[in-house]
Amino acid sequence: MGEYSRSAEKETELTGPQLWALKILDKQARLRVSELARQMYLRPATVVGILDRLEAKGLVSRTRSKQDRRAVDLELTEAGRGVVAKAPEVAQIMLVNGLSALEEEEFNRVIDGMQHMVKILGAEHLMPQPLHS
Repeated sequence: MGEYSRSAEKETELTGPQLWALKILDKQARLRVSELARQMYLRPATVVGILDRLEAKGLVSRTRSKQDRRAVDLELTEAGRGVVAKAPEVAQIMLVNGLSALEEEEFNRVIDGMQHMVKILGAEHLMPQPLHS
């Protein structure tokens, strides 16, 4: 996955998470930061950093919601759409789609294998942090 991400980064000059955000935004006209974070399985604060870099490159625009002044709406710029049109598939999307397509029994085997890896690494004591704040 790392090699695939590096290849995509070299081709687009974007990190995997930046490209993933663009791909998600391309599928929806407008999206809130919180919803993008949910779809990326990341914390909103993490997504804000990704968006800062995408906005600086002119690929994403952020506007205050007219319905809720606390909320920020996101959308791709024309330049952002151009990047998405030429960009390769994102490894993170391939992983999420692949896991989603598994039968329950197969998915449980993957989870069991991951839990075994955690034990091998001696990381059982590390509690996973919630994805959304």
